[in-house]
Amino acid sequence: MTNPTNSNFVYVTYIRTTPDRLWSALTEPEFMKQYWFGMHQQTTWQPGSPWALKFTDGRSADTGEIAEFDPPKRIVINWRNEFREELKAEGYSRCTMELEPQHDAVKLTITHSIDRPDSKLIGAVSGGWPKILSNLKSLLESGTLVFAEKF
Repeated sequence: MTNPTNSNFVYVTYIRTTPDRLWSALTEPEFMKQYWFGMHQQTTWQPGSPWALKFTDGRSADTGEIAEFDPPKRIVINWRNEFREELKAEGYSRCTMELEPQHDAVKLTITHSIDRPDSKLIGAVSGGWPKILSNLKSLLESGTLVFAEKF
């Protein structure tokens, strides 16, 4: 059941890899740069610790806090955009990444939500997540990227 006062984006993909390999891909900055258009996360991955998504020039694209960290199953980040004023004004969203083993693959579910209707932030991430996750899947399965352009 959906709440009409919330905006949500959910993306599910199956990646032929192991949970540990996918977990590393999601949490290791140098690997992340390969599929996230040069961007990477900075955090200690401890609940309550600061989190930032950094552009290649060191500016913060997004900031927040690690809400949950349960390797190799679940990451929850309280997430706020920093570089687009209209998105930053919406406040913090919540991004949940869940990994579930599925035979020779891992089901990865990304849920990005915010407590406001018709969120511009959710509209923006709805265009970004599919490209990022397509790159991640392709890189892990074949060693190549689908999209090479930078943000």
